[in-house]
Amino acid sequence: MSSEVVVGSHGLSTSDVIAIARRGAQIKISEESLEAMRVSRKIVDDLAASEVPAYGISTGFGALAKKHIDPELRAQLQKSLIRSHAAGSGAPVEDEVVRAMMSLRLATMCTGFTGVRPITAQTYAALLNAHITPVVREFGSLGCSGDLAPLSTCALALMGEGDVRLKDGTVVDATTAMKASGIVPIELTSKEGLALINGTDGMTGMLVMALDDALALLKTVDITAAMSIEALLGTDKVFAEYLHTIRPHPGQNASAKNLRDLLATSPLIKSHAGKEDGRVQDAYSLRCAPQVAGGARDTLTHALSVAERELQSIIDNPIVLPDGDVRSNGNFHGAPIAYVLDFVAIALADVASMSERRTDRMLDEHRSFGLPPFLAANPGVDSGMMIAQYTQAGLVSEMKRLAVPASVDSIPSSAMQEDHVSMGWHAARKLRRSVDALARVIAIELMVSGRAIDFRAPLQPSPGTGAAIKILRQKVAGPGPDRWLTPEIEASYEMVLSRSILNSVEKEIGVLA
Repeated sequence: MSSEVVVGSHGLSTSDVIAIARRGAQIKISEESLEAMRVSRKIVDDLAASEVPAYGISTGFGALAKKHIDPELRAQLQKSLIRSHAAGSGAPVEDEVVRAMMSLRLATMCTGFTGVRPITAQTYAALLNAHITPVVREFGSLGCSGDLAPLSTCALALMGEGDVRLKDGTVVDATTAMKASGIVPIELTSKEGLALINGTDGMTGMLVMALDDALALLKTVDITAAMSIEALLGTDKVFAEYLHTIRPHPGQNASAKNLRDLLATSPLIKSHAGKEDGRVQDAYSLRCAPQVAGGARDTLTHALSVAERELQSIIDNPIVLPDGDVRSNGNFHGAPIAYVLDFVAIALADVASMSERRTDRMLDEHRSFGLPPFLAANPGVDSGMMIAQYTQAGLVSEMKRLAVPASVDSIPSSAMQEDHVSMGWHAARKLRRSVDALARVIAIELMVSGRAIDFRAPLQPSPGTGAAIKILRQKVAGPGPDRWLTPEIEASYEMVLSRSILNSVEKEIGVLA
């Protein structure tokens, strides 16, 4: 059964957004919010009846803000705004992105600062509750003046226009979908068109989901790093608590603790821990794993603080103040979100780069301390995991390209009225691709380190890493003659992305930091 999220004047939490976007949580608007919307709506209605021009109520938009709109044309003004701004292009974005975006726009409506009618917010919530998802296209937002084309496409559905996707994946027109669910399309009135499209909701929703995925992946990369350390007969001494408390970055200390917990009772680590081991120290990709994964964790922590502030923000222009004033502002500019979207992509690319270096080390007979070349069952006849590393290297290279910031770019629009934009939507889209690529990079390290550990038999891994290998072996076989690797890579990726690997380890040794 789906959970319920109450949308009130307090905004949404990150867990609320994820529950609505990914788990189909039902939405209920609080009575407090409905009353706040009634109050602000009266202010808008009074201004609409006034002869004094009010932006977005009795004027045009953007560069047309000085053009007065006659009262009999204002309903048409709202329709025209939505239809003209629903100008997206490209492939449809994922349903969870649209649901996250809509949940955040609804949360802003429910603050009572946008001037929408309660029925408009209730109908918007009804679309979400019925799993009627507007088909939003990839391109159309510059991350300023709101995620305009994406949010306009959602508003178009509210009007009973455009295409929508049903829960079963079928694409139909909005009127048909709404009629089947008993939802009456909305006839927009003064100010409502602007209120439906003037927000950073798309980029913020994607940030929230990316951070949720990325934190789980950073815990998982601690697992694969531990497996690689075992496979390469590395040491766990460098993860001693006192060595990390003297550099008190929280992420680094959390990652080091995970590695200590994962390796504490490892027979593979203990097998060479005596004085006879002549190696002074491991390579950076092993020894410095907590510093890199930990630095990425701290980057995520900063990004989460920005996301949480944005979730509590009221993003609209103009904004309807309780004293009856309607004030123009620039809070729709996506710069704060765009910056951290780019920052996270940079950190994840570096984590992936280190993971790939561990993989390469396990495949090189000159650096792997006795493992067969490329972990092949019969080197020469078999190529083992050679090309899996190529795939991983290609993914890392792609992540480096995705780490190039979008937020440093700006293309003026709307006849130079909107002369600086954030490109936050683009930053969010590339971060989603980066998160997906990181899951694939980790999946290949999981496969390679798991196979390398199998070659160390009869020595056994730790209980934690052993649990990861046990789950992996349900769908990915151990060493043997060469076979088609693509299905195994995809299976490993699914286990990483679904958190099956992480959950299996935590069930064995406790929750990771």
